[in-house]
Amino acid sequence: MRWYRLLYVQVLIAVAVGITLGHFMPGVGEKLKPLGDGFVKLVKMVIAPIVFCTVVHGIASMNDLKRLGRVGLRTLLYFEVVSTIALAVGLVVVNLFEPGVGFQAPEVAQHVEQAKQHAEKAAGTQAGSLLLGMIPDSFVGAFAGGELLQVLLVSLLSAFALGRMGDRGQAILRGIDRAQEFFFSILGLVVKLAPIGAFGAMAFTVGKYGIQALENLLGLMVCFYLTAFVFVVGVLGLIARVAGFSILKYLYHIRDELILTLGTSSSETALPGLMAKSRALGCHPSTVGLVVPTGYSFNLDGTNIYLCMAAIFLAQATNTPMTWGQQLGLLFVAMLTSKGASGVTGSGFVTLAATLQAVPSIPPESVAYLIGIDRFMSECRALTNMIGNGVATVVVSRWEGEVTAEEVRRNLGEHPA
Repeated sequence: MRWYRLLYVQVLIAVAVGITLGHFMPGVGEKLKPLGDGFVKLVKMVIAPIVFCTVVHGIASMNDLKRLGRVGLRTLLYFEVVSTIALAVGLVVVNLFEPGVGFQAPEVAQHVEQAKQHAEKAAGTQAGSLLLGMIPDSFVGAFAGGELLQVLLVSLLSAFALGRMGDRGQAILRGIDRAQEFFFSILGLVVKLAPIGAFGAMAFTVGKYGIQALENLLGLMVCFYLTAFVFVVGVLGLIARVAGFSILKYLYHIRDELILTLGTSSSETALPGLMAKSRALGCHPSTVGLVVPTGYSFNLDGTNIYLCMAAIFLAQATNTPMTWGQQLGLLFVAMLTSKGASGVTGSGFVTLAATLQAVPSIPPESVAYLIGIDRFMSECRALTNMIGNGVATVVVSRWEGEVTAEEVRRNLGEHPA
């Protein structure tokens, strides 16, 4: 295949053109926002049915329900350990480099009302609301709302119901298998529009905020991007090595999904592709269907890093002293609030507002300092979240003995060790 026909090459070119247009013609760039939003909506349109079909078919095809429970427990344990490491890494780096010390606050009066709205929205992310939010108003309501946790709950109930039906449920199971192929075919058509979506999203971002808007907050952005890079290459790289494969080879394997996430600033657009790439590595469909969608709600490594770094940055910027005990308490709160980030518009920002409630001494309006760069930060959050969930899927599959290290390396195109 010629280079210009490759999706990730087309998206990269579109991103570069979008940045250039947004910089030199900001008025035009702002008007292109519907292109990016429209593409993201098109992808989200098929995410719920794809997750439903994948989870139901994978689990209902399993004969060993004890294995399913074991996979679920191992997955949640892995998520909590790695998420805590991500929070700790962010905490250490922001204290080491202190990007908020001496910060000259920009004019944020126009953002204070927006910040208050985020704080009010964050109040709805408490544990009780989160648990109730997992239950849809109706069976089809889960698909209409597009909430992944609701879709996952409906999928699990459907899978168990089909399992109890025995042979009578096989016809339905075959139909779900064909439906899965149908929705992946729709996704294949939609993804061809990725360059247009990435072009519109980047043109709008640079056109609205401008590259110069990054100057005052460049220190935090550099720290965050470097920390995410170190986490992916160092922490996830070590986990991948223990599991028997190279993190760099894995990143190349999911390059289309990485570029798609970068261009749209949303990891959800890459969810179906990530599930397909995971199965291509040899991971069992039931494991893929359980780990990937669950990870998008419970394994947000990039969001965790951002939460700790942004909260401590605001404490430094507002001269709010925090002891190590208070910072560890903040880490614990962030571990809980991050679980409510999935499916919320501006989730990273809303979750930050919820996390800051644990530190009332930090002026609540200070969260407005970060509004101007949140779009740029969200791209790195989304990339790190997606990579973390992809690695988790392979690791859990290796734990379960579904695929050997040699098979993973062969499917990644690595030479045998």
